[in-house]
Amino acid sequence: MHQYATRFFGFAYKLLVNWGVNDTLASYVAVSFNIVLLGFLSYWIFRIFRYTLVRALVVVARYSSTRFDDLLVSNKTAKYVAHLIPLLFIYRMMPIILARFDYWENLFGKLVSIYIILLVLWITRTIFNALRDYLKFKPAYADKPIDSYIQVVMIVLWTFGVTAIIVLLFGISLNVFFGMIGAISAIILLIFRDTILGFVASIQVSVNDMVRIGDWITMDKFGADGDVIEINLATVKVRNFDNTTTTIPTYSLISDSFRNWRGMQSSAGRRIKRHILLKAGSIRFLSDAEIDNLRKIQLIAPYIDQRQADIRKYNTSHQIDKSLLINGRNMTNFGLFRKYITQYLNQYPGLNRDMHLMCRQLQPTPNGIPLEIYCFSSDKRWESYEYIMADIFDHIYASVGYFGLELYEVATQRVD
Repeated sequence: MHQYATRFFGFAYKLLVNWGVNDTLASYVAVSFNIVLLGFLSYWIFRIFRYTLVRALVVVARYSSTRFDDLLVSNKTAKYVAHLIPLLFIYRMMPIILARFDYWENLFGKLVSIYIILLVLWITRTIFNALRDYLKFKPAYADKPIDSYIQVVMIVLWTFGVTAIIVLLFGISLNVFFGMIGAISAIILLIFRDTILGFVASIQVSVNDMVRIGDWITMDKFGADGDVIEINLATVKVRNFDNTTTTIPTYSLISDSFRNWRGMQSSAGRRIKRHILLKAGSIRFLSDAEIDNLRKIQLIAPYIDQRQADIRKYNTSHQIDKSLLINGRNMTNFGLFRKYITQYLNQYPGLNRDMHLMCRQLQPTPNGIPLEIYCFSSDKRWESYEYIMADIFDHIYASVGYFGLELYEVATQRVD
């Protein structure tokens, strides 16, 4: 093939020499003509291969059952490959056309080589982008940081590509080049600090399974409270529940604390942990008349009967003077209210009774005595969770008065 190309592109020079044109002028006229001819041929090679490759890939994608070839079409991989073929043709023909012009042959050869390296990297990038989009549709990879892996591979490839370009431009050996890199490594580390930190953090996040795409995370430092939609080498994107987007540096997931709600979403229930404040002065012993009245509440009627029988038996056996309620054993409105709330939670249909469920009294505060509800909603969806929690506390607020208790509220002064 080299002989045929030499004859083809050498025809103009021989023809001019045979016509009596001097050697120098014939060389310049012939090389100008050959460059135009090379450009013309390269253009039609590009047109032919672009049409052929693009149409062939479209046909294959149309009749293929896999989605990967469709993604290659959408990422225009065949189009960029069609650019590569005429470039390789130019690279092979350039030494023949510029055989008498060593300087220009060397210069244009380097330029074409650099263009080929960059184009190969770009074609590789389109293939990896298609692979990324393909894997995101696979359930096994839907929550994996595919972007981070691809970015790491592309950084390595770009590093080799830039190294090849520098070696090609300056004509230096690899040993000399890497010696120069070692000398300026401190500067390189400073320039690529965020990339290096992000790379290390991305590996740790992936290996330790700290964050997946689709996880609900909360990170107060960056105002993030929503679902992870993208994990890159340098950043993690979170779509907050108000539809804003927060970008978090990947290495911050390693250096700072954040909350991942994946455990709650994969568990059997979502925790409800909230308290009300009751006035300490409203807590008292219950008289027999009040107990008889509270016995009408069906949820605690059996408990009252059993509890009162036990109390009477104890007080009688110990000859307790019941002229004062404080003597002996007694029931309080607060204790009975706690029992009522516990019974109410046990029969509430929206709670998971296989998990912790209790109504407990907390340390008294200057604002009253906290009564905390601790249980788990069986429906973990946000709307349902909020409805269940509100429904429970609506009932609790309305029930307080039946037991002679009072909710704590900050007193306000009326301004006339």
